[in-house]
Amino acid sequence: MAQAYWLMKSEPFKYAWDDLVRDGSTYWDGVRNYEARNNLAAMKRGDLALYYHSNEGKEVVGVVEIVKESYPDPTTDDERWVVVEIAPRVAFREPVSLGTIKADPKLAEIQLVRRGRLSVVPLTPVEFRYILELGKTVLPARKAKRG
Repeated sequence: MAQAYWLMKSEPFKYAWDDLVRDGSTYWDGVRNYEARNNLAAMKRGDLALYYHSNEGKEVVGVVEIVKESYPDPTTDDERWVVVEIAPRVAFREPVSLGTIKADPKLAEIQLVRRGRLSVVPLTPVEFRYILELGKTVLPARKAKRG
């Protein structure tokens, strides 16, 4: 199955990119929108997502990898909600602002703008790669796991 690409929003005062880098990985909890939940449930190990600071900053700041597929959200007893686990792959050399994304005709159909209220949206491979270019960021090769 082909790798999929996503964009995940986090308010930096709640959980910023630097928090993820410090922690090494985390589960992505608190999603309470059915469409966003369905996007989490569709994620597969090895998929990549852009990490977007919402509300404050409003910019893509890094790339994360999905390291564990969806399971029940441990922050609620309601079994309808799920989490995935993510780990940082690379920080953007230059963050890519929402203004830059909105102004670029190549990104006119991006779900970040079209479905702006959602915290987790799919991206096309072309959108993902283009935003990496805008951020002057190269995705490092995956490190082989030993053991």
